[in-house]
Amino acid sequence: MKQILKHIAIIVDDYDKAISFYTEKLHFELIEDTVLSASKRWVLVRPKGSEGCSLLLAKAASDQQKSRIGNQTGGRVFLFLHTDNFYRDYQNLIDNQIKIIREPSVESYGTVVVFEDLYGNLWDLIEPTIN
Repeated sequence: MKQILKHIAIIVDDYDKAISFYTEKLHFELIEDTVLSASKRWVLVRPKGSEGCSLLLAKAASDQQKSRIGNQTGGRVFLFLHTDNFYRDYQNLIDNQIKIIREPSVESYGTVVVFEDLYGNLWDLIEPTIN
């Protein structure tokens, strides 16, 4: 049996605002933006150079969904972004005024910083230690 985690849905309040953040500030690529109805689109973004899992930017459609924007994991780190150059990507966060929650540190598993996306979801940016 072979299975692949293909997409992770992240609840957003506005498609275009979310696309702008992920493509212009984090330099992700827009994989797909298909209109499904007057109020729903299928929007996928992923880190440039990645062939793996993508983010499905899902616009909140109910009050319950709106209440989860920015807090899909109860305040824990939600997503883990690996990089091949920590300081380049950390400087990009600084240059784009992305909120740093926990300053960079060197851990046994690699160099890491915790940042917040435009909605308040927490991310780890990690350059893994090569063993």
